[in-house]
Amino acid sequence: MLKYELIVSDFDGTLRRTEGGVSATNAGAVREYLAAGGKFCLCTGRMASSILPYARRLTPNGIAAAYQGAIVFDVVSGRRLCDVRIPCGDAAEIAAFMQKGDRHVHVYDGDIFYSNMRDDYLGMYEKICGVRAIVTGTDIAEKVRKGRICPHKVLVMCDASERNEIYAAVSEQFGERYYVTTSTANLVELTMPGCDKGDALAFFAQSYGIPLERTVAVGDNINDLPMIRRAGIGAAVGNADEALKAEADVVAASCDEDGVAQVIYKYGLGEER
Repeated sequence: MLKYELIVSDFDGTLRRTEGGVSATNAGAVREYLAAGGKFCLCTGRMASSILPYARRLTPNGIAAAYQGAIVFDVVSGRRLCDVRIPCGDAAEIAAFMQKGDRHVHVYDGDIFYSNMRDDYLGMYEKICGVRAIVTGTDIAEKVRKGRICPHKVLVMCDASERNEIYAAVSEQFGERYYVTTSTANLVELTMPGCDKGDALAFFAQSYGIPLERTVAVGDNINDLPMIRRAGIGAAVGNADEALKAEADVVAASCDEDGVAQVIYKYGLGEER
């Protein structure tokens, strides 16, 4: 019997290599773990449509989480097992606050996402995630109100030098009502409370009937902290944010050195490679 029966991995910066794609070593480790009877789930801040192609290749019969856990879906059918949205009025308030100072804002409604501007940040984001935005113009809050959109997530894209200031401002304004986090040096994200990766991990574990102490979570950034804290083993890849490394039980190799495979072999399959 496997000691750790469920492994949950972040995608960007963790399973995905810096230059893109999942290495043959990481993919092979996932296949071996599944063949041994383990469960492997992807948990990402990405849209479901953006992570689905990878989930279908890696975990074709599994479940996965998008938007930090605001959506959990069955990989085979695409059926949503969890679907939590921000009320329209609140979403418009959040978007209006975020767009102050001509900031770049995204609003995510299922498999559709809106951006208030087209710039280099958006082009980079679309290329990495394999998605295409609907550009609304500068007042994205008005689009939310008029379209009666109840989104899964709202975010700000910014220069890395501005992230901490924006993160603090959004947290001060909305942190008591919503889950505010960051997943890269250029993003500040907001979802409903209860939609973090720790809650997604718990959802996966309950779905499979696996105790949390028999789970492993692997990540690289602040939005991975909730699942790192709740898993039986919390692992950070070597390129992870220092705040995540400080709370992780173990620090593995970087995303470019197949850190997820290292974790799978050691804790999932009980062997060193």
